[in-house]
Amino acid sequence: MAIVEINIVPLGTSTPSVGRYIADAVEILKECGLKYELTSMGTIIEGELDEILALAKKMHETPFLKGINRVVTTIKIDDRRDRKATSSDKIKSVTDKVA
Repeated sequence: MAIVEINIVPLGTSTPSVGRYIADAVEILKECGLKYELTSMGTIIEGELDEILALAKKMHETPFLKGINRVVTTIKIDDRRDRKATSSDKIKSVTDKVA
């Protein structure tokens, strides 16, 4: 199972706010059924890597459908193969070590 962080930045919008474009990408996430967490700096998705990468492409395309001509998408992948690990597991691993 993979944990992926995706950050989509539409460029050339008429306003500094890009929340409406991100909301469109999150709608795609809601439909897919994968576990995700929306954060202030990106979105974390858990699942099979191939499925997430296909989903990331769909999410990346959403601002173009609204007339944006340039989109920068950053993807970070944590693909652990020795055991299943979730975002919660990673956080707990650190907090358990903090006194």
